[in-house]
Amino acid sequence: MKITVVGTGYVGLVSGTCFSELGNDVICVDKIDEKVTMLKNGEIPIYEPGLKELVQKNQAEGRLSFTTDIKEAVNKSDLIFIAVGTPSDETGAANMSYVYAVAQEIGQAVDSTFKVVVNKSTVPIGTAEEVERLIKEQNADADVSVCSVPEFLREGSAVSDTFNPDRIIIGTSCERARDMLIELHRPLTEQILLTDVRSSEMIKYASNAFLATKISFINEIANICDAYGADVTDVAKGMGLDDRIGPKFLQAGLGYGGSCFPKDTKALIHLAESKSYEPQLLHAVKSVNDRQYGRVVHHVKGIFGDDTKGLKVALLGLAFKPNTDDMRDAPSLKIIEDLTHLGMEVVAYDPISMDRTKELIGDKITYANNVEDTLKDADLVILVTEWDEFKQLDIKKVKELVRRPVFIDGRNVFEPSMMKEAGYIYHGVGRQMN
Repeated sequence: MKITVVGTGYVGLVSGTCFSELGNDVICVDKIDEKVTMLKNGEIPIYEPGLKELVQKNQAEGRLSFTTDIKEAVNKSDLIFIAVGTPSDETGAANMSYVYAVAQEIGQAVDSTFKVVVNKSTVPIGTAEEVERLIKEQNADADVSVCSVPEFLREGSAVSDTFNPDRIIIGTSCERARDMLIELHRPLTEQILLTDVRSSEMIKYASNAFLATKISFINEIANICDAYGADVTDVAKGMGLDDRIGPKFLQAGLGYGGSCFPKDTKALIHLAESKSYEPQLLHAVKSVNDRQYGRVVHHVKGIFGDDTKGLKVALLGLAFKPNTDDMRDAPSLKIIEDLTHLGMEVVAYDPISMDRTKELIGDKITYANNVEDTLKDADLVILVTEWDEFKQLDIKKVKELVRRPVFIDGRNVFEPSMMKEAGYIYHGVGRQMN
């Protein structure tokens, strides 16, 4: 198939590259000249394991190309995927300006040939209808069918998720478009759900909101475990053995971040309230997450009281999760703000995302070159992102580097009994502590 993907962020670049790997001819479009030049040279503007190799391979084999010329790309393609950002606006609603701008450009570019336009971006219910209206406003004779095929990719494993999806959701009322989309996705899975467009749009929001709810739920339980001396990891394990619940997304920690859960939960709240429905559960999910990062300061004060000025903190991890450089809504940013407000000196290390952090907060903290430099003479170690490099730390060696053996484990990577035996003052999230 001949495919155009508009947008070369996480979703667009990964989806377009993987479609080309399946044997399709793919043109990825972006309006930023510098970005397109980078991609043409085989350079990847985001960190995603395995992506660079696939981009370079499919470029070399002639199936993947990059351009700023949307008109040429649209007219060479049968399927046009819209994969641009839908960030939150000041009200919490999805900012649809990028999607609608692309729709107008497609309308100006499209010829009389039948085209399938696919919303891959996470969009509010009713967006497909508005996109089709905007296309035909520009070109009344446009022969298009606008469909919804939401993405369910996780940053850090997006390539694997594309090739091994749990399911594909296709929302359309057009039989011709449906058949083309089934043909495109059939090599990936037999688990294809066909539905109307509005239900497809809702499935994406509902899925992300449910996963966010599981995270906030287990974090709330963890905070209660802290108060009573129970161990949330055992609690979660016991819950997860019930097949009605399952073990996934029951890892207590510092809350969710990134590009999806925060903005999609807020967007769903806004959608509900736009129809005069008060989504109390979703408000609670957001509220729990908004305060979860504050558990770090809770533990800091529990250990040091008010005597925090001048203490050196070794912060391990900055990205919101491992295997990505995404800093959107990363708990580390809020934690840094709180720690510096307490007069603490923060030295941080992350194997991938330090440059992006510098763009956001500049020299507010010190950036170390490696783990050892981060830990040297620290009064307190805080693990924020569970990179493999940190999970494999030699705890005895760490103790030799730090000034005081105090460890706050924001991702519950280490066993409390092991840390106590090694002589640490150890605090996890919802775990027994000393």
